[in-house]
Amino acid sequence: MKTEKKVPAKKAAPAKKTAAASAAVAKKPPSGESRTALVRRARRINRELAEVYPYAHPELDFENPFQLLVATVLSAQTTDLRVNQTTPALFAKYPTPEDLSAANPEEVEEILRPCGFFRAKTRSVIGLSQGLVERFGGEVPGRLEDLVKLPGVGRKTAFVVLGNAFGRPGITVDTHFQRLVRRWQWTEETDPDKIEAAVGALFPKSDWTDLSHHVIWHGRRICHARKPACGACPIAPLCPAYGEGETDPEKAKKLLKYEKGGFPGQRLKPPQAYLDAGGTAAPPLGAA
Repeated sequence: MKTEKKVPAKKAAPAKKTAAASAAVAKKPPSGESRTALVRRARRINRELAEVYPYAHPELDFENPFQLLVATVLSAQTTDLRVNQTTPALFAKYPTPEDLSAANPEEVEEILRPCGFFRAKTRSVIGLSQGLVERFGGEVPGRLEDLVKLPGVGRKTAFVVLGNAFGRPGITVDTHFQRLVRRWQWTEETDPDKIEAAVGALFPKSDWTDLSHHVIWHGRRICHARKPACGACPIAPLCPAYGEGETDPEKAKKLLKYEKGGFPGQRLKPPQAYLDAGGTAAPPLGAA
């Protein structure tokens, strides 16, 4: 019996699989990780992701705070790509809060139909535009407490605007961010506000906005919800969840999305740094 157990073990352990098995063990952070060790591991993950995604940026097209605010509200329950394909027509017809606040809802609904939940989103963008006109002279405020008073604007949306339009640090806790920080055991919290507080405590405030981009980009491109591409993950040695997804390097490569998989990104007008790094702009709505 002992001989029979040893033979398959030796046969089933060619160099490639043995290496993978050893790596899997090495990729488990020690149980009972101390607070200091957690902070170090979390910050190292962010540094590694910064090297993988040096061109990380908001994946919504915008030219000013108002456009970013509206686009972020529209991005709920849909992709940034779909929003980017839709907003050019919206902003061409309603370029300012004053214009959108006085818009015919039915006409706005028709433009926003591709984004899904277009009636509710129409109410939100018209309502927030009216709020901007009535309370802030048509200008997007640069304070969290003011932004969250606008219709359809929560903390996540506010931090996107503050971090990317005003340069004020904030953590954007979207579904990708929530999934990854729990996989990495940065926190066990499930409430977005508590996740924001727990993760924020691991990093200097100045890192928060870029951290959000790095984590969200990684969630969209490699660490997917259903089939994470573990075998193509640059931070696998630091991940407690290594092995939840495809670990074979070749199979994992086929799961990569956007520019990591050789496909277009989500922005029609991405930053030049993204294009210089090999990224490809998304096609406009209706393109073949």
